[in-house]
Amino acid sequence: MSSKRTSLQRFRLKRDLERLASKEGRGTELVSLYVPPGRQISDVVTMLNDEYGTASNIKSNTTKKNVQDAITKVTQRMKMFKKVPENGLVLFCGAIPQNGPGSEKIELYIISPPEPIQIYLYRCDARFHTEHLQEFLKEKETFGIIVLDASSAAFATIQGKRLDIVKQITSGIPGKFRAGGQSARRFDRQREAKMQEYFNRVGEYASEIFLPIENLKSILLGGPGPTKDDFEKGNYLHYTLKEKIAATIDTSYVDEQGAEEVVEKSEDILRRIRYVEEKKIMQKFLREIGQDTGLATYGEDEVRKYLNNGIVATLLLSEDLENVRVTVKCSNCGYTKEETLKRHEVAEFEQDISGKGCPKCNVPTLAVEETKELIDELAEHAELTGTDVEVLSGETEEGQMLKKSFGGVAAILRYKAAA
Repeated sequence: MSSKRTSLQRFRLKRDLERLASKEGRGTELVSLYVPPGRQISDVVTMLNDEYGTASNIKSNTTKKNVQDAITKVTQRMKMFKKVPENGLVLFCGAIPQNGPGSEKIELYIISPPEPIQIYLYRCDARFHTEHLQEFLKEKETFGIIVLDASSAAFATIQGKRLDIVKQITSGIPGKFRAGGQSARRFDRQREAKMQEYFNRVGEYASEIFLPIENLKSILLGGPGPTKDDFEKGNYLHYTLKEKIAATIDTSYVDEQGAEEVVEKSEDILRRIRYVEEKKIMQKFLREIGQDTGLATYGEDEVRKYLNNGIVATLLLSEDLENVRVTVKCSNCGYTKEETLKRHEVAEFEQDISGKGCPKCNVPTLAVEETKELIDELAEHAELTGTDVEVLSGETEEGQMLKKSFGGVAAILRYKAAA
């Protein structure tokens, strides 16, 4: 599976789980069902029928009705599948209050896991159990970074989109110029002893920071000058960490800037890490914009135009986009119109068009036919034309730049559009 497709899938899963986690029911009225691949649909339906019978013992008539209605809806949906999909199936269903007590409405959500699920679970609770899907959002690989010179060292981790500076220490080693009257040999011996002590401390901190990380992929060693090489040659690192050193990289700095230099200069090693992927995508886009090549554009209207023409190679979307695409339709003559609104503007928009005459037939039968997240609507357009979709995080500098400077929607084109 390509990382480009994964960035969109990951965004959709994260968004869906956040919405599900925000929903609450009364008592134990919300059903969570996890069905792993290989499980027979008939076995699941039998289990649901048994649970329906068990629910008849619930004392509260309201709770009993809501639970049984949810089980019925889940059972009906399960019967629509001939077999469980290859990654399994997750369904959430229950009576969700719409506007206070007594306004409950049965809602059903189906999630297709991005990877095969291992658990078979049925549970009734006051919340949906999304924690087993949350595992798929965790970055599984972590890279360690050590940047050092004779004066200081910094320890960092890079996991997915996050570069974290974990610790910084100073060496305590005197400069190369000795105090007056001190012999050169004695000074060198003292400095060498201080260097050994410093290297040992770096090794101890590395063990303390990196050994507990279960999914530590590799360690990148960086710094200006030969100090990092001397450190690597010695036996200062725990043997399991020393075996994980993937590269030694020259940098101009030691602190956070040094760690960022290591990331930039290790793209071949880190190419699968999302932090680097987003950096490269935005750098390419900015290069095309900066050089005015005609191979990049931004803004919803411009991007939509090129998407419709089929010449977008990569669609860049900010995960922080709060816009929705609203389709208005006249039930009398079939007239349709689409508009992009902020999510919070939709309710007022629906009220405003209610009772208004249709621009085509003048009959007041306009209504909102569909509301869709702008990210989903543009991504669907892109997938129809074989366009790669990249959803950039709001946590990175690049993702923030896409949102703040370019409106959250941009594109790299396959070729320059005709004038």
